[in-house]
Amino acid sequence: MFKVIFKKYFLASLLLGSLAFSSFQVCAAQDDAWLLLQKASQAARELSYKGIFVYQSGATSKSVQLTHMNSGQGEFARMVVLDGAPREVLSQGSDVAIFSPKNEKVMIEKKRGQNMFPALLPSNMDALKVGYQIQTNGAERIGGREATIVNLIAKDQMRYGYRFWVDKEFGLLLKVVTLNKQGELLEQIGFNQLTLMEGQSMDWFKPKFDPSKSYEMDHDGPTKTSQTEIDWQVTQLPAGYRKVDQVKQFVQGKALPVTQMIFSDGLASISVFIEPIPKGTKSKVGHTLVGATNFYASVNEGHQVMVIGEAPEAAVTQFANSVNFKNKK
Repeated sequence: MFKVIFKKYFLASLLLGSLAFSSFQVCAAQDDAWLLLQKASQAARELSYKGIFVYQSGATSKSVQLTHMNSGQGEFARMVVLDGAPREVLSQGSDVAIFSPKNEKVMIEKKRGQNMFPALLPSNMDALKVGYQIQTNGAERIGGREATIVNLIAKDQMRYGYRFWVDKEFGLLLKVVTLNKQGELLEQIGFNQLTLMEGQSMDWFKPKFDPSKSYEMDHDGPTKTSQTEIDWQVTQLPAGYRKVDQVKQFVQGKALPVTQMIFSDGLASISVFIEPIPKGTKSKVGHTLVGATNFYASVNEGHQVMVIGEAPEAAVTQFANSVNFKNKK
């Protein structure tokens, strides 16, 4: 009898030990995957590189030449759209200058709420851990370079899933695809050419435009306000989302300023625009999907509310339905 009982407890302890070891392996693998994305976030900002990446969403496809340098005194980047109408974007830190030779205009603005490829990942992974599960998924060559594949799986219906290809040697993000809950591809962006740069020459950091033309300068100078100065709030944020910016700005053709609040879960970015509806103007109500971007329009207290985000319909709908006027009596 004692032998039978001892054998049962011995087998049970072996089973529990095996399960504990398996759980430890899973946790260790997840930690390694998060560290890989952390490295990709740092590499995109710290390395100097040049390449061509392709953005695809539905029938839309654009090739962009990117040059990025970290001189030790800050980040500098230049992007040139190679397809369709010529367009260049130069950035230094958070300052962005957009050159449009076709329209003979230059727009000066600030980065707001969303980073540019390959610097898409946040510097802190904790925010992502709230909304996503992580797993590695083998390896593949991208643009002639070996990459590790990392999947971010959404924990709920408030965000898309993502698949990343991270360069094995330098840690740079080489490709990312956005997936819906069925695992269907919504959009993708990735390098097909990439080289690391040496030296500190900044000769490349200037736009190519016709100096004989007179360019119109358009300074995007929204008036930043404090939390107390904005009369609107979103009361029920989905898990993992937080407000990252808010502005009031005058838009050409509108007599009153437009309020914008920007929210993010570390990857997904959702903007809430609120403006008074002028008399005689028809309001907009309803939902539209373009690629991976959902648009949801509603009316609240005589104001037009427009929510735009690279997130599922459930997320933009919740944001729209949670917009409230603070001083409502």
